[in-house]
Amino acid sequence: MRVTWNQLRLFEAVARHGSFTRAAEELHVVQPTVSTQIRQLTESVGLPLFEQIGKKIHLTEAGRELQKTCRDLTEGWSRFEMAVADLQGLTRGRLSVSIVTTAKYFIPRLLGTFCEHFPDVEVALHVLNRDQVLDRLAGNLDDLYIMGVPPEQLAIERHDLLGNPLVAIAPTRHALAGERRIPLARFAAERMVVREPGSGTRIAVERLFAQHGHAVRLRMELGSNEAIKWAVSGGLGVSVLSEHALMSEPAQGKLAILDVEGLPIDARWYVVYPQGKQLSVVARTFFDYLNEEAAIIEDELAARRAGGQVSG
Repeated sequence: MRVTWNQLRLFEAVARHGSFTRAAEELHVVQPTVSTQIRQLTESVGLPLFEQIGKKIHLTEAGRELQKTCRDLTEGWSRFEMAVADLQGLTRGRLSVSIVTTAKYFIPRLLGTFCEHFPDVEVALHVLNRDQVLDRLAGNLDDLYIMGVPPEQLAIERHDLLGNPLVAIAPTRHALAGERRIPLARFAAERMVVREPGSGTRIAVERLFAQHGHAVRLRMELGSNEAIKWAVSGGLGVSVLSEHALMSEPAQGKLAILDVEGLPIDARWYVVYPQGKQLSVVARTFFDYLNEEAAIIEDELAARRAGGQVSG
């Protein structure tokens, strides 16, 4: 059986995405190249690797076995790179990190300074919603994952990284703006603009409300924190967002943080990876760097809060 590494790389991307087009986009090749390589790989294996049902493609039994083999090969190569880096005493290689969207307010900055210290590290950063991050975590596709609500159904290592206070917000002209110790029931009576189902922030809000016998009165679901801030500033409802999301304010002077009983929700950011995973030298170095820098970010947020800068 004659199989090339490039064919396996293309196959793994198609299997992961369930799409020839998305695999081609990820690997920066044209789709006919993917199709040709997969056809040649299939001929070498001697069994179909994919089957098409309607407009979707699915792995065959042989395809599922090959996908497992690809993961084993990738992990084996990563272990080899780790061993070589240890022998050389160098921090170089690749680092792949997946984060939920709210973490984009601080992780890219940390990655930037990390890369300044370690210019030989090649970084891939994936900014996704929580469900997409969980998919990558389940497939062990990255070195590290950063999220607010780690999954309970997966065997993982999780490490507390940083505070992620979730605050109530409303337009500055709202009747509740400026009031003190607003009862949670009064806030819950308002129409809310929220993230999509499965979002860590939405999960935390729904848990808090349910604990006190309230339900979220939905006005609108939106897929980004920026869209929520604009919707709230435009008077479409109130919301609960990470305080980190208010540090880069797109609706300057139009949002107020409300003093609601039970809020802020004391949420946390976590660094997560599969249980038993051996971190590469690069991943371990970045993990240690994150923990060192987290205290600085906590201090910055506290200073902004004290100075009234967070609310815009």
